[in-house]
Amino acid sequence: MDILAIVVGIVGLGGVLTAASARVVAQYEKALIFRFGRVVGTRDPGLRMLVPFIDRMRKVSTQIVTMPVPAQEGITRDNVTVRVDAVVYFRVIDPVLAVVEVQNYLFAVGQVAQTSLRSIIGKSDLDALLSNREELNKGLEIMIDSPALGWGVHIDRVEIKDVALPDSLKRSMSRQAEAERERRARVISAEGELQASQMLAQAGAQMSESPAALQLRLLETVVQVAAEKNSTLVLPFPVELLRFLERATPQSRTPEKSDEHAAVADRSTAAADERAAFTEKSMAAADERAAITEKSTAAADKPAAVTEKPSTFEISAAGEPAAIPASPAQRELDSPQESPTVTENGTRT
Repeated sequence: MDILAIVVGIVGLGGVLTAASARVVAQYEKALIFRFGRVVGTRDPGLRMLVPFIDRMRKVSTQIVTMPVPAQEGITRDNVTVRVDAVVYFRVIDPVLAVVEVQNYLFAVGQVAQTSLRSIIGKSDLDALLSNREELNKGLEIMIDSPALGWGVHIDRVEIKDVALPDSLKRSMSRQAEAERERRARVISAEGELQASQMLAQAGAQMSESPAALQLRLLETVVQVAAEKNSTLVLPFPVELLRFLERATPQSRTPEKSDEHAAVADRSTAAADERAAFTEKSMAAADERAAITEKSTAAADKPAAVTEKPSTFEISAAGEPAAIPASPAQRELDSPQESPTVTENGTRT
């Protein structure tokens, strides 16, 4: 009985020691073995045995960790206040460094990601944050990965999630986008008008070479207008018909008729010159008559002065001036024989 109890005790003690020394490492983990506080090695996934009461195991996950970076507020290089948040993907590649070199590698990576994100905000413009995120992601990845390598951590990728803008800036950007769309619409419309004008110019040049095409176009327009059931249809008289009639009219004349017409034209020109000279004389006589009339009016206002000079003109009993003798120029104008007349042949009589 004593022997049996001893055997049972030994087996039980062995089982307890086995249970205390056996450890299971998962496929996605790495195990560090500490013996008296010193790292003596790592263990791969599977069932691993430790020295009871001497060795201590610590497991480190090698899976990719997804860490969201809280939104960081900063001022861009063009003095715009924004809030930017991101997400970091990393994994442990050296469990010894991740456990020994840093107290908490998760917290350390998170702090480095926040500071790097604020640094990227200060170095970039607003347009780069909104449109050039790929290069910013690469730069942010390099900035975080540089210190993380010393901790046994590899940064797989970094993505900027959202860029929050102030409300006033959003309204300004919306107005700018609207103005840009309106400008593009106007440019497209102007280009369409330019192309249309060029095509119309080519069509006009081609139609001018063949009048028949222009007439066909006119008939087509008439058909289109008539299809609308209008009560009145106004058709323009074709100019080409007038040109045809003008070309068809004979313009050749005999030399004798041409000479006669030239002589008549010369006589007409001479008669016109004489009429012009006669008009000038008539105007001079009219000026003299106006001067005499002014003197008569002045004499009517002053009858005493007029009485002293009866040789010039006389005052009637009613106080009106008597008839004024005509001057030689006036008698020349009043004589009916001095107005020249021109006959049909152009001769003066």
